[in-house]
Amino acid sequence: MTADRAPAFPAAIGFGPLPRLLPRRLFTPAAPVRYLALAWLTTFVPALLLSALVSSVAGEAAQPDFPFGSWTIFALVVIFAPISETLIMGTVLLILRQFLSPAATVVLSALGWGVAHSLAARAWGLVIWWPFLIFSTVFLVWRERGLLQAFAIVSLLHALHNLLPAIGLLIAP
Repeated sequence: MTADRAPAFPAAIGFGPLPRLLPRRLFTPAAPVRYLALAWLTTFVPALLLSALVSSVAGEAAQPDFPFGSWTIFALVVIFAPISETLIMGTVLLILRQFLSPAATVVLSALGWGVAHSLAARAWGLVIWWPFLIFSTVFLVWRERGLLQAFAIVSLLHALHNLLPAIGLLIAP
C-alpha cells in the first residue's frame, strides 16, 4: 500500500476495502460500551434488512424453525451460541491469520459461517454472513488488545445481536 493510500488509522491496515465500507470506529479497540453499541448497530440493522429481503424471496426456507416460548431456546441463542461460536470462530480466525491477510480472513470466516448456518435452514446463510463479517472483524481488531478481550467483546456482541430475536421467540403467540 502506498503512503498516499494508507489508512489514517493504523489498526485498519490489512483489512482491504472494509475500513471504507464500515464505520471507522470499528477498527479502534477502545471504549467497550460505545464500541459494542456501534458494532451492534452495524450487525443488527443490515441483518434485519437482509432478513427481510431473503424472507421475501425464500419464504420459510430463510429462517430456522425455533420453538416459541422456550427459556431453554432463549438461553441457547443468547448465551450458549455466542460463547461456543466465538470460541470456534476465534480459533479459526487465529489459524487463518497465520496464512491470510485480515481482509481475506474475515471474508472467509463470514462465508464459512454462512454455509454452516445454511445447513440448518437453506437461506439462513444469506443473512448470517453479514453479522459474522462484523464479528470476525471485531475479533481481529480486539485481538490486538488481547485474546480474552477479543473473546469477551465478540461474545457480548453476538449475544446482543441474538437478544431481540430471542425475546421475540419468548413473547410470540
